Amino acid sequence: MSTTSVPLTKSYAQELDANDPLASYRDEFYLLPGIYLDGNSLGLMSRRAESSLQELVDSWKALGIEGWTTGKHPWFFLSEKLGEMSAPLVGADPDEVIVTGSTTLNLHQLAATFYQPEGKKTKIIATDLDFPTDIYALQSQIKLKGLDPDEQLILVASRDGRMIEEEDIIAAMTEEVALVVLPTVLYRSGQLLDIERLTKAAHEKGILIGFDGCHSVGAIPHEFSKWEVDFAYWCNYKYVNAGPGGVGSIYVNRKHFGTVPGLAGWYSSRKDKQFDMEHTLTVAETAGAYQTGTPHIFSVAPLIGSLEMFQEVTVEKLREKSLKITRYMMDLIESELAGMGFVIANPVEDDRRGGHVSLEHEEAVRICRALKEAGVIPDFRAPNIIRLAPVAFYTTYTEVWESVQILKTIMLERTYEKFENKRGVVA
Repeated sequence: MSTTSVPLTKSYAQELDANDPLASYRDEFYLLPGIYLDGNSLGLMSRRAESSLQELVDSWKALGIEGWTTGKHPWFFLSEKLGEMSAPLVGADPDEVIVTGSTTLNLHQLAATFYQPEGKKTKIIATDLDFPTDIYALQSQIKLKGLDPDEQLILVASRDGRMIEEEDIIAAMTEEVALVVLPTVLYRSGQLLDIERLTKAAHEKGILIGFDGCHSVGAIPHEFSKWEVDFAYWCNYKYVNAGPGGVGSIYVNRKHFGTVPGLAGWYSSRKDKQFDMEHTLTVAETAGAYQTGTPHIFSVAPLIGSLEMFQEVTVEKLREKSLKITRYMMDLIESELAGMGFVIANPVEDDRRGGHVSLEHEEAVRICRALKEAGVIPDFRAPNIIRLAPVAFYTTYTEVWESVQILKTIMLERTYEKFENKRGVVA
């Protein structure tokens, strides 16, 4: 690793914190003891999320069934309201986003809707670095169409085991491809794919394309509507801080409005027709069509408070700090951990980097355990990756400086050696 000109003093980190325009938002969150660098897996609870959850609990207590249509946040329209609040995070029109389901369920819905193999056009493109749930869902959808996943699912291979080249994805877009489903950001390395370029390439070949935004939404601005992305889906419990198991989201480009959902349900109905109780579905002419059943009100509730903060700050300002603080972390790693066996495995360019720093080390499992013992919460990903996510809302530059110093001490004193080289059940 090369050395940098970044000041190595704690006072410099404190100066960065003093000039951070988002510093006041740290007080909005319930901070854990130590240094939390795992917000790309589960964001911390905010006081506003807690408050909006309590408001919805109170509405049930005070209103009973009338809570569906009355009160501050009528439950019947809540998924649409939160979709409208979420739309600026992905550059969408308000009616192109709906808060519903979970990552896997939503992919099943979208693939069931938009994967329509016909003639020679039967294949789906993904990559060999995708999160497993996406692959499982796509394999299932291919089987449900009576086809063989081993033949129909094309997994574009990584050249180095870390990143995927857009050229390789585009080269795989043959006349046999019906659908492309890709991550916006690769979950291990943090590589940000060129969404606009890939969407344009797919459409030039008559292929529909969708994206898994789990590792980018809330940290990186997108322009899904402008880029004419066909669909996207994401969880809200990482950078959007909706809580464990928080309800996910779907984006569908308005050019597809009116398409009958592959997995239809009562909530696929147009709102004014839903209680007509007809056995013929009148499909909602919004992204709301891709709901299935009754929304999980208490799982949706924390998003109200969380998204209020995104409205105030904007995802563009969050991205500005995210790029700056991850750059600072990488600079410190290069300066302080040189010669200790670490490799920065994420792209270093701002336009190719997601919201976390990916460190490779042959002792990654034991180092993660040592970090936790020392009060730093990282994230391990097999086989050898330490993910460190300084989240713009609540992580300070001083915490980044301290975490690198702790990591340096662990390596110099070899304290990681006392731990078994075996990950936990949940890594």
